[in-house]
Amino acid sequence: MSLSSQAYSTHWQAHFQLLINQLSQFDENSAPQLASTPKNLIYSENKLKLFCYEALDIKQKEIPILITYALVNRPDIVDLEPDRSLVLRLLEQGFTVYLIDWGYPDSSDCFTSLDNYINGLLHRCVQRTKRHSNSQTINLLGICQGGVFSLCYAALHPESINKLVTLVSPIDFENTHNILKSWSNGVLTNKLSETSPNITGQSISLLFNSLKPFQLTHEKYRQPATLSSKKESLHTFLRMEQWLNDTPDLAAQAANEFLQSFYQQNSLHKKSLFLKNKHVLLSDIKCPVLNFYATKDHIVPPAAAQALSQHIKASLYQEAPLQGGHIGAFISKKTQHQLINQLNDWLE
Repeated sequence: MSLSSQAYSTHWQAHFQLLINQLSQFDENSAPQLASTPKNLIYSENKLKLFCYEALDIKQKEIPILITYALVNRPDIVDLEPDRSLVLRLLEQGFTVYLIDWGYPDSSDCFTSLDNYINGLLHRCVQRTKRHSNSQTINLLGICQGGVFSLCYAALHPESINKLVTLVSPIDFENTHNILKSWSNGVLTNKLSETSPNITGQSISLLFNSLKPFQLTHEKYRQPATLSSKKESLHTFLRMEQWLNDTPDLAAQAANEFLQSFYQQNSLHKKSLFLKNKHVLLSDIKCPVLNFYATKDHIVPPAAAQALSQHIKASLYQEAPLQGGHIGAFISKKTQHQLINQLNDWLE
């Protein structure tokens, strides 16, 4: 039986007040921290930082993994907390793990292009990872937009990649269930950065909240009422809130290029994408590819990710579903266990 609007509003306000009361117990020193797995900076360039995580005291695998995340939000989500850390699960399997942190672009980065990111910054991170790990090739793990970047990179630089893993990464941007595609159809790209040198992080947050406005701006604040006696669960909630609200600005040129080339023109899937004068064809990828998609993903619908199978040779391609949404697919404890087991077996 559903609540009336007035009863629901009263119920929601009580839950929200409980959240406020719980938050008042925290200060800067006691608030739960993200990304606590020890790591070392091995390379930096402008805003970008490349980290290597400290290995655990177990036998190490020969070929390292480099993780590249999207430009939207922060890569801290792959190390949210010890029980939900994709990084820590990989370290426990004996992988040497590297991570690209794209940083926070400012006005000086407004002319940074997609080519700069993929053939410039990502390429130099791959080379640094190879050199630091003393390996001729690496395994590349790309998440969301980072998976799109990784696919483009592997097509243009196949000699550097041993195996490629994509996680909740879109390929077909014209998929009928892609809400972001519908939103992008009417966007004038030159208007996005008209009042600012870059696309503001606040604008991006508003966009993603608008995809599920009730769930993401209202309903989720009822959750803390069930967490009052579960400190660990409350800490997870607060870490997620901290991550969701830490949205970097997007370099204007790269953001506009991505919107036009991928969302509006679907160039990667239609085999018409060029980065400068280089034709990006996914069929040029020579390494094995493992493609994970999320079954309840409202940002990258399953079919949008599964379209990768149309580009990679069948003998090189494998895909696997993960139960959950866009983020839950790899931070949920249950799904993360499945993900790591499949990934570890495939990379052996």
